[in-house]
Amino acid sequence: MADGSWIAIDAMGGDEGLATMLAGVAHARHRHPAMRFLLVGDETAIRTGLATHPNLSAASEIVHAPEVVGSSDKPSQAIRRSKTTSMGVAINLVKQGRAAAAVSAGNTGALMAMAKVSLRTMPGIDRPALAALLPSLGENDLVMLDLGANAECDARNLVQFAVMGAAYARTALDLELPRVALLNIGTEDSKGIDSVREAAAMLRSSPHLPMAFTGYIEGDRLSRGQVDVVVCDGFSGNIALKTAEGTARFVADLLKRAFRSSVRSKIGFLISRPATELLRHHLDPNNHNGAVFLGLNGLVVKSHGSANEAGVSNAIQVAAKMVRDDLTRRIASDLAGIEARAA
Repeated sequence: MADGSWIAIDAMGGDEGLATMLAGVAHARHRHPAMRFLLVGDETAIRTGLATHPNLSAASEIVHAPEVVGSSDKPSQAIRRSKTTSMGVAINLVKQGRAAAAVSAGNTGALMAMAKVSLRTMPGIDRPALAALLPSLGENDLVMLDLGANAECDARNLVQFAVMGAAYARTALDLELPRVALLNIGTEDSKGIDSVREAAAMLRSSPHLPMAFTGYIEGDRLSRGQVDVVVCDGFSGNIALKTAEGTARFVADLLKRAFRSSVRSKIGFLISRPATELLRHHLDPNNHNGAVFLGLNGLVVKSHGSANEAGVSNAIQVAAKMVRDDLTRRIASDLAGIEARAA
């Protein structure tokens, strides 16, 4: 992370409470001692919580915010309270330049709305998108966007998502020319709704873009490692993400049940434990926690609401890497190049 950079933490957001958030921040700082944090929320509660994390206290400042955005709050309600809630204050710290990024495990809709109003979208971007890294069988993880920020998208939105996703993949995965595909119900050119087919045509006719567009990909191929970036609207992306997470939990629970079914199965578990532990680690969503809002004039990272200490730590490390690699500047540079070529 760049010298002097601070990360603003919505300490009060998320389902697991302040203790888990602080433990995650402390864990991240232990792995990366150069990190510094602005802990946003109820000052008394945060100061009390820091008593169990003395090493974190030395690298943190508390920014008081008396209110919290609830899980059931509507985005419009959250925007009106942006100056008094921990989520809103954390985002505004990025806008003011006091923080290089903000991390929150709170209400996704509220976070998206407040971030968009406060930070605004970058020139050349109509809508921001929520992107995350998902596990795959390839040599690297998979970037997928949008995961819920925009339920409906037109072709122009999808092309912009592709540009932003490719920039994110080059940064997060160190790929020179990411392979990009559009999520669709088939791989034939005639398949899909108009917006998807129009976006594909636009991407095929733009070989100058810093990516390798490979066409369409179906949902059952997402984890095969055939592409690096998958682009879709937020409605389809959120369903795909939740289905993948549910399948991972199903497989893990099924293995537990199978290994407990008999003495022979328990012995088999002991023999295969290294392999099952590797599988458990690969399927655990906490190990891939941290979705990034792309297309804003500032970095905002969404942590899963039910993330544990390790999950919160991973989300913070995602934010730190995006700051260190200057993701916003990279996306702006790509967009400027596209606009110049179009002109």
